[in-house]
Amino acid sequence: MKIQEVTSPGGIKAWLVESHENPLITIRFAFFGGASQDAPGKEGEAYFVTAMMNEGAGELDAIAFQEREQELAMKMNFDAGRDVMLGRVQSLTENKDEVVDLVRLAMSQPRFDEDAIERVRAQILAGLKFDENDPETVAALAWNRIAFQDHPYGRPVKGTKESVAGISADDLKDYVRRVFARDKLVVSVVGDIGPEELGKMLDRLFGDLPERSDLVQVAEADPPLGPTREVITMDVPQSVAQFGMRGISRQDDDFVPAYVLNYIIGGGGFSSRLMEEVREKRGLAYSVRSSLYSYMHGPVFIGHVATKNEAVGQSLSVIRNELERMAEQGPTAEELESAKAYLTGAYPLRFESSSSIASQLLWIQIEDLGIDYVDRRNSLVEAVTMDDVRRVAERLLEPDRLITTIVGKPVEPAEAVQPAGAPG
Repeated sequence: MKIQEVTSPGGIKAWLVESHENPLITIRFAFFGGASQDAPGKEGEAYFVTAMMNEGAGELDAIAFQEREQELAMKMNFDAGRDVMLGRVQSLTENKDEVVDLVRLAMSQPRFDEDAIERVRAQILAGLKFDENDPETVAALAWNRIAFQDHPYGRPVKGTKESVAGISADDLKDYVRRVFARDKLVVSVVGDIGPEELGKMLDRLFGDLPERSDLVQVAEADPPLGPTREVITMDVPQSVAQFGMRGISRQDDDFVPAYVLNYIIGGGGFSSRLMEEVREKRGLAYSVRSSLYSYMHGPVFIGHVATKNEAVGQSLSVIRNELERMAEQGPTAEELESAKAYLTGAYPLRFESSSSIASQLLWIQIEDLGIDYVDRRNSLVEAVTMDDVRRVAERLLEPDRLITTIVGKPVEPAEAVQPAGAPG
């Protein structure tokens, strides 16, 4: 796979993988900022913007805009992450000029008509109401609130009922003005287009945007060390728990060993240590997993377990013991070799379609890993040694300092489930 860096006449850069087998062009792009740029009291602003991007632009109202999308057989959607605003566009080669014009209009001249805003607001509020009854979502929101406190990461990306109710057209316009700019833009393109033509397309697509963004500086998050455990009562037959602690930055030299370690702990599905100990050996839970979240201003290690109310305490006890054992002893040689074999062997599966290739290239740019990362990645994983994972396990894992949130009706000894801030 040949990755080319293309610079437009106007200075906009993109990574390109040419593929002329199918008459399709896939574009992925991101503006740095995301939900962390929501104005205070306007939580959910970025998320609201994403839902409005096909609700009219320029002279086209919402109906006319969406009809035009259908006529062009295009795909366009936006998504708000904590650190980035993501855009996805797919077009037939023959329609690319018209598609680019429509997407450019959506970004540079969004209408934000009141009737469309109220319709979308009602949809978001309905989604928030649904989330109130989803144990995993409630546990995640509570965990973020405890771990990040007053930091922007502690705010819900979708906002709250109160904040969403107060977001106006001027708020949405202000967010777009501050965030949609060329200086904080990364782009990847895969498909039926060459570098010269892409250069012209980039200027046409993004050239009307402001040259410079107006982002609020985001402080570094410093998640507190537990032990902290909070129980949120919900009348459900199965409890959900989220547990976690500080993580390791994507730019840290220890990230790749930590990535391998996480696969062994809980990222490897049925081959993971937690799945083996919690589900397979003891039958305590249907699912248990862990992940590394490399947020730009505060990476975290987070795990989830879902189990019957009667087994919450025992499940969390087993998880804590396994984290403690891993921190003290590290994995076995067999676990390490198996993890490295899977992670290197499965990596090519991330590049099976134009969409997946574009997405991978975009995140490599967002995380500033270098245009040669695809070629280097597997060798980085293969180079991880037992000493590396043991060092990182000792550095990362602090099982006696976990932040844990539980949603459900756990039935267990009082000492196993404690209120927020109680000693572990």
